[in-house]
Amino acid sequence: MKNKNLDLISNRLVNAFLNNKIINPISIKYTKKLPNADKFRKLCESKIKKPIIGFKAGGTGIPVIKKLKEKEPFYASVYKHNVLKNNKSVKINKYTLGIELEVCYLLKKDFFNYKKRISKNNMNKFISYIAPCIEVVGYRQKKKGIKSFGDLCSDFGANIKFVIGPKKKFRNNNVKNLKTNISNSKIKQSVNGNTNTVYINPMNSLLFVLKKLQRDKIKHHKDFYVFTGSSVGVVPILSKGVYKGKIEKLGSVKTKIN
Repeated sequence: MKNKNLDLISNRLVNAFLNNKIINPISIKYTKKLPNADKFRKLCESKIKKPIIGFKAGGTGIPVIKKLKEKEPFYASVYKHNVLKNNKSVKINKYTLGIELEVCYLLKKDFFNYKKRISKNNMNKFISYIAPCIEVVGYRQKKKGIKSFGDLCSDFGANIKFVIGPKKKFRNNNVKNLKTNISNSKIKQSVNGNTNTVYINPMNSLLFVLKKLQRDKIKHHKDFYVFTGSSVGVVPILSKGVYKGKIEKLGSVKTKIN
């Protein structure tokens, strides 16, 4: 397909993203293979003029990585208008995939001027805060389910909204093997999880994103969030109402689904 057609297709998805619309699925030519989907994501993101507030890791569940025959997760930009404070409401549609519970970090902008290669031994100095976070995931397209990481990556990382719980000052917090739970008490829906399901653990997922940002020579001029991936998988939203997520030692976060 010619670049002109690719440009038109990306314009359709960008318009859907900005105006909360749902469009017909784009060709699997751009979504089936992750490298192609990543290029398409970057093209779409280059057309968004709204401020970026952070970045997310997607596809961080190791069993899912193996099942879909991928080598690693992916990352995507997160825009300021899609990040909400604790207890805020999120409106969903029938193409919403579900809800997730994550560990997120707030990092210093100094990271983008760091000349050395980022590693687990030097990244802690850039972390300011840590918090529990709910992510509502879904498409801007008329499709359901996850057939490939490319499906998620190409559609702006498939993030609808992020709701951030109370932040704690980062003090080299141990986030390995922490119990997690997300629930809707109204319908007695409750799903348990563990932070170790997140690409070994959330700190490893954070390192993955930071390495990708360095590789892609991303520059950002403000402190930024990194959302590390779900500790409970993609939990189906069985009913509207309040969903509460709890992460051991970190605290809780709530959102009302409308």
